Amino acid sequence: MRKEKISSAVIRRLPRYYRHLDDLYRAGTVRISSSALAKSMGLTASQIRQDLSCFGGFGQQGYGYNVERLRSEVAEILGMNRAHTIAVLGAGNLGRALIENFPFAANGFRLVAAFDVNPGLVGTRVNGVPICHMDTLEEFLRDSPASVGVLTVPAAAAAESARRLAACGVAGIWNFTNVELPEGELAGVRVENVHFADSLLTLSYMISEETI
Repeated sequence: MRKEKISSAVIRRLPRYYRHLDDLYRAGTVRISSSALAKSMGLTASQIRQDLSCFGGFGQQGYGYNVERLRSEVAEILGMNRAHTIAVLGAGNLGRALIENFPFAANGFRLVAAFDVNPGLVGTRVNGVPICHMDTLEEFLRDSPASVGVLTVPAAAAAESARRLAACGVAGIWNFTNVELPEGELAGVRVENVHFADSLLTLSYMISEETI
């Protein structure tokens, strides 16, 4: 059974657990000890046991973890089996790259549509996904609700696009606009702000530190 409050650090490690377990499962590994899993992930065995204990008991002393079962359990915890739907706002370079290359289906999301204002894109399909006009967003999502909206619109359009998605009832926004969207202003909608610069500058710090 889940505890009432799970730390964000634990939650952010869960996708890493799933990724490693999926690799092990595909390689035919039947079981793995917490120490072996920890070594492959750069964590400690006690950290893994502590993280997983937040959601119940999955391992057996002297046996370790059944890879297929633990993989399925983590997938369930992450909501990968809940038939989430997703819509992309902004079908320019970044939006198109996500539509063409990101494995939405493998992560439990069905991409239903993308929206843009470019007349050269509206009415076309990218990787089978229809590109609709932004003016039809509310009508489309009323008939085909989306769990998550992906924002790849220009920064100037980020806040208004987020408000429109919130009004349409999305549960979450995956935000690539480089504009920080505060959850408190979006009626309880969960927001994951992705800043490429943050990741790059973190790398910059690490390589700079090594040369000092």
